Amino acid sequence: MGKRKVEETSMPIGECISQVQRILRERLCHQQTPEMPQGLESQQKHLLELLKRTAVHGESNSVLIVGPRGAGKTMLLKCVLRELLDDKEAQRSLLQVHLNGLLQTDDRVALKEITRQLHLENVVGDKVFGSFAENLAFLLEALKKGDRSSSRPVLFVLDEFDLFAHHKNQTLLYNLLDVSQSAQAPVAVVGLTCRLDVLELLEKRVKSRFSHRQIHLLTSLTFTQYLERVQVQLSLPDSFPDTRFSQEWNAGVKTLCEDKVVVEVLRRHFNSTKDFRSLHILLMLSLSRVTAASPAIKPSDLLEASRLCSADSKANILQGLSVLELCLIIAMKHLNDIYDGEPFNLQMVYNEFKKFLQRKSHSIYNFDQPVVMKAFEHLQQLELIRSVDGPTAKTQREYQLMRLMLDHTQIMEALQKYPQCPTDVKQWAMSAFG
Repeated sequence: MGKRKVEETSMPIGECISQVQRILRERLCHQQTPEMPQGLESQQKHLLELLKRTAVHGESNSVLIVGPRGAGKTMLLKCVLRELLDDKEAQRSLLQVHLNGLLQTDDRVALKEITRQLHLENVVGDKVFGSFAENLAFLLEALKKGDRSSSRPVLFVLDEFDLFAHHKNQTLLYNLLDVSQSAQAPVAVVGLTCRLDVLELLEKRVKSRFSHRQIHLLTSLTFTQYLERVQVQLSLPDSFPDTRFSQEWNAGVKTLCEDKVVVEVLRRHFNSTKDFRSLHILLMLSLSRVTAASPAIKPSDLLEASRLCSADSKANILQGLSVLELCLIIAMKHLNDIYDGEPFNLQMVYNEFKKFLQRKSHSIYNFDQPVVMKAFEHLQQLELIRSVDGPTAKTQREYQLMRLMLDHTQIMEALQKYPQCPTDVKQWAMSAFG
């Protein structure tokens, strides 16, 4: 009977692989909020307590969550909000406004977004306000409950908080923090930023209204925990339809995480960034190589994925250049060596290139100056060279000062990989001076 049951639940290998791809891709791409943020228990407790005081007791607060990119600032806030909204009273009364410094680039746009998220477009209508403060006060007044005794608490989440500090007069920050400090309406302002010096960016009047509460997230992740995370991310759940395939896959993942090559790849990745988002990209690339013909992730897949993740985009661009453009890059490299990194112009590069041509009596690289100029402009469009004075400079094009945006190793690496690179060009690049 048991045997028949196993046979019933076994699926064709192709179907198993498509199920694996679906489950793991959803997990890696959607980055679901975990049940509990690991290693951030005290920060979670602190933030939850603050927001609960606003949502339930109508107390105003302001707080900054500071930490490097990928440390889990947004995840922490999502976990806290999910826990907070389990409380029926908080769920009924709390309103949320999410603003992002990259999207709401000035206070007018931010105010429109606040109005939209609070569903007050009809209330505002065509009213004209004298100032930002007047407009915000009107919005908060409109949220008062029917009995006029109290206003509904509002949570303002300011992502990329440091960018709001660059707004003119910091009007948005001033008014939000002013409301949170005075007893006008229960408001909680939560700022998320990766800048440690964010308070230095605030004006004196804004700083005086901020509570100076900061929650710091510093990643204390060890490599062992990192490896465990990889294993958890790649393992299949118990609810997978084909139990036998699921057990084999999970055993394969465990063996994979113990492989020396894989450990070395993951250690290199861990040392460069502890950000889980970049880890998910690495695992996604490895997962995309799993097919019915090779139904497991092999160490070579992870090695190839790591190579793709750490590929130098500029060195890759160099491999697509014409021989003339490559010669100009080498001429610039020599000028950098001679003048110790000082800026150069097209005329200097052209003279250096001519020196190379004069050594070759029957050179095939004899191009006219307009052609060289066109190649030089193409390098500028590719951002391999950059103007020192910016695009508005009034200098003649041949004499505009430029800097090379590549280093010596990138050029030499690209020359080794360049398809059918002429030998004399390689020798010229390797010679100490042009």
